[in-house]
Amino acid sequence: MNVQKLCIAMLAILALSACGGVDPNSPLGQRKAIFKEMLKTSEDMNGMLNGRVAFDGQRFSDAAVKLDALAQEPWKHFPQVKEADHTSAKDDVWQKQERFQVLVSSLEAATGELKGVAAAKPTAAVLAPSLSKVQAACEACHKEFRVY
Repeated sequence: MNVQKLCIAMLAILALSACGGVDPNSPLGQRKAIFKEMLKTSEDMNGMLNGRVAFDGQRFSDAAVKLDALAQEPWKHFPQVKEADHTSAKDDVWQKQERFQVLVSSLEAATGELKGVAAAKPTAAVLAPSLSKVQAACEACHKEFRVY
């Protein structure tokens, strides 16, 4: 009898813990996945520039291409009306669309520039200012439109 109660309790706990996740197919789930991949890619690139990871010009260039492609994607997963799910996006994303789009364009321009500079496979010192522009574009949008 005790084993049966324990099994029922464990099943209930497992069922309840599964309720808190974000649907990966929802707009929120889609953009979160893209943002996580953008962060991972830029962290790897930053690691190459600050010596934490061995610098590899081809790998950096490939990552810049990937980051530029990713930077084009999350915006289509912001629905016209804010979803009911818990999101890190402030209401201003939906209320100040023009400003939001300006910052989106800034990020896209910065990743495009980084991709172009990286294609020539220059030294880490030459790449650092372009990656800094990408990071500044991310930070600017986060300051205005993300809840911390």
